[in-house]
Amino acid sequence: MEQNNDGNLAQVQHVVLVLSGKGGVGKSTITTELALALKHAGKKVGILDIDLCGPSIPRMLSVGRSDVHQCDSGWVPVYTDAQKSLALMSIGFLMEDPDEAVVWRGPKKTALIGQFVSDVAWGDLDVLLVDTPPGTSDEHLAVLENLKKHRVDGAILVTTPQAVSTGDVRREITFCKKTGVRILGIIENMSGFVCPHCSECTNIFSKGGGEELAKLTGSVFLGAVPLDPLLSASIEEGKDFIQSFPDSATFSAISSISQTLLNSLQTA
Repeated sequence: MEQNNDGNLAQVQHVVLVLSGKGGVGKSTITTELALALKHAGKKVGILDIDLCGPSIPRMLSVGRSDVHQCDSGWVPVYTDAQKSLALMSIGFLMEDPDEAVVWRGPKKTALIGQFVSDVAWGDLDVLLVDTPPGTSDEHLAVLENLKKHRVDGAILVTTPQAVSTGDVRREITFCKKTGVRILGIIENMSGFVCPHCSECTNIFSKGGGEELAKLTGSVFLGAVPLDPLLSASIEEGKDFIQSFPDSATFSAISSISQTLLNSLQTA
């Protein structure tokens, strides 16, 4: 990828947006687990959490009350490990009260996103994942506007198997095409339920909606991630699922998706 002289993003090799057409599909969970999988693959990873009204990733990575410090080139991101291989910036770090609601009009949100994109001193990163709010709103346009100087490699779309979710993702696909964002692939989350006792996977919703949508739209199907109580518990407790359960089918799914993403980025 060509490097641009664009300040704090100059040493970021790849930028990937994580999008969903609706809330509740586990987009932030997928972002977190992909970041951890990439970290365990030896990559330096950053997460820019611009889900301004629901910044859940700090809790998922167990860094909920960290302070953000300033350096000469801007804000220093919060690192989740001593090796500084996973960096995070979120509005959750800037709020005095974690229960405070972000009741802001569009211009104020847009201004903060501009700061997040230009004023965070990411340093040397292999991949920056941008966790976005649901839908196709001002926040998404603000991110793309502010990232114009630095090439966005593309977007990952997260859906659940049901038609109501895949229908919303169709609109997200249209958004990507209108704004010139390459679709790196579709992930079907909550694709079946893994029994914690026998490990059998049961389709409590439906199955295959994400894969079918990928076929219909000519997109890459990155893979399916099941509902897994072990993953849910890890997210709730801020633990590293990838490290804790390397023998699980869910680990295999996430690991495979991260490797496919890396291969796709190298050919971008």
